[in-house]
Amino acid sequence: MKTPIEVYKSPLCGCCDGWVAHLREHGFEVKVHDVEDTGVHRARLGMPERFGSCHTGVVEGYAIEGHVPAAEIRKLLAGKPKAIGLAVPGMPIGSPGMEQGPRVDPYSVLLVRADGGASVFARYPARPAAH
Repeated sequence: MKTPIEVYKSPLCGCCDGWVAHLREHGFEVKVHDVEDTGVHRARLGMPERFGSCHTGVVEGYAIEGHVPAAEIRKLLAGKPKAIGLAVPGMPIGSPGMEQGPRVDPYSVLLVRADGGASVFARYPARPAAH
């Protein structure tokens, strides 16, 4: 059975569509809501605005903010920590939905705690573009 996830995104954002495709490829059943303001949904889920991105997901009560890899969402759901959810601040090149050839910039997936603080949940190293 596929894991359901709801995604609130800008209707004009191609990188959001790329992230949705990534989730579907990795066994999520995605219901997409095109919205004018994703901040309303972030606030409703308790995700601090400083972690904000162009899309917000919700899966099993957790907020998923930004270009979080499906593998990290699976790890979150398996461990079920007491947390608001996961976030990838910014739009790092090479994260799911932000692919630009072989280049991957380093980024971290953050576990956002109920107090609004965060800790590193996973690190993705840089991979330089081929010349």
